Amino acid sequence: MRIKRGFKARRRRNKVLKLAKGFRGGHSKLFRTAADTVDRALMFAFRDRKARKRDFRKLWITRINAGARLNDMTYSKLIHGLKLAGIEIDRKILAELVISDPGVFAQLAAKATVQ
Repeated sequence: MRIKRGFKARRRRNKVLKLAKGFRGGHSKLFRTAADTVDRALMFAFRDRKARKRDFRKLWITRINAGARLNDMTYSKLIHGLKLAGIEIDRKILAELVISDPGVFAQLAAKATVQ
C-alpha cells in the first residue's frame, strides 16, 4: 500500500506559502518558487538582524562624534574621558542626548575634559 502524505505535505506547503504572502507573482503562488524565495528571505533576515546592530552602533558613534566636535573634542577623547571619570553611559543614550538635550551632553563633555 502506498502512502501519499496528503495531510502532512499540504500542511508543509501551506506553511511555506503563508511565509511567501506578499511576494510578487509566482513567488507567492507556486510552491517550488515560493520555497526558494522564502529560504532566501529567511537567510537575509538572519544576516540583517546581525547587521542592524552594527548599523545602529555606527549611527550612534557618528552622532556622538558630531556632538563632541561641537564641544571642541573628538569622539575618542570624549569616550576615554567619560571612562576615566567613571561615567558609565552607553552610546545609544549618548547619541540620544546629542539630539534631544545638547546641554546635558555639553556637561558630560565638560566632565570628560577635566580628566
